[in-house]
Order: sequence, then C-alpha cells, then structure tokens
Amino acid sequence: MNAPLNPATLKLVKIGNSTGLVLPKDVLGRMGLAVGDTVQASIEDEALTLRRSDDAFETQMAAAREVMARRRRALRELAK
Repeated sequence: MNAPLNPATLKLVKIGNSTGLVLPKDVLGRMGLAVGDTVQASIEDEALTLRRSDDAFETQMAAAREVMARRRRALRELAK
C-alpha cells in the first residue's frame, strides 16, 4: 500500500464555464490516472474523495438501469 500523501494545497482553475482541480503529477501517478481518464467523486461532510472509475462496474450499472427502465411497472408491482 502507498504511504499517505502529505496534505497539499491544490488550486481550482476556470475551464470555460466550469471549474477544474489541478492534480500534481505524483498524485496522478499514485492513483494510476492519466489525462482523459474518468474518476468517481463523492463528498462526505466537507471531504472530497476521488476514485478511479471501474469500467466493468459502470457497464454493469448501465445494463441494470436499462432493465429497470424497461421493467419499471413489473418492479413497482414486486415492490408492493
């Protein structure tokens, strides 16, 4: 397991109409990320957590959402 990263101050920058967070090269390397990769972000209390996206999980969730949309009425009846 990697040693904890020393706390660092990161800068928010304007990107068009959005705001981006600049991640240092060593952080990207330790997370196994590169420019263009997708991450999952979650917020708990005031803490922002970034995780590498799991493509297999996302594919499974997309399939599940499709089935739930097609079978909405049946699922609603089963939930009663």
